[in-house]
Amino acid sequence: MAENQDYKHIIRVANTDLDGSKGIAQALKKIKGVSFMFANMLCHLAKVDNDKQAGKLNEKEVESLNSCIKDPLTSGSPKWMLNRRNDYVTGEDKHLVMGDLKFTQENDIRRMKKIKAYRGTRHMFGLPCRGQRTKSNFRRNKGKVQGVKRKAGKKGK
Repeated sequence: MAENQDYKHIIRVANTDLDGSKGIAQALKKIKGVSFMFANMLCHLAKVDNDKQAGKLNEKEVESLNSCIKDPLTSGSPKWMLNRRNDYVTGEDKHLVMGDLKFTQENDIRRMKKIKAYRGTRHMFGLPCRGQRTKSNFRRNKGKVQGVKRKAGKKGK
């Protein structure tokens, strides 16, 4: 009965509600910017068991997860695990999550469009910018395609 009182159905990590019934490594993947490998690393750095249910974490473990997500470099994360290495503006290595990640991506695309870089112009026209072929794919932007139309009134020959 006492164990049931410690269980939380929803826990709050990095301003995101996580499902308490899932394992903590799986639940962390709901945070935008946290992948499977990054979640594993966070659990390792915060000294939390990966398979432990998220709802059974105590306050100290949740706080250590929050601090690891906020600044993974000081927690002992390798630089190559971060999603924003050598930032364009500041030149520092950091890991972005949630709204910061989306905001930074939008600013990068806006900057590329402004300086008329190749990737920026591809973004402007809604085309792929990483070298994919476009003959058969990426047709969703082209509009409704019709086949060859026959003349009205002619049947048979």
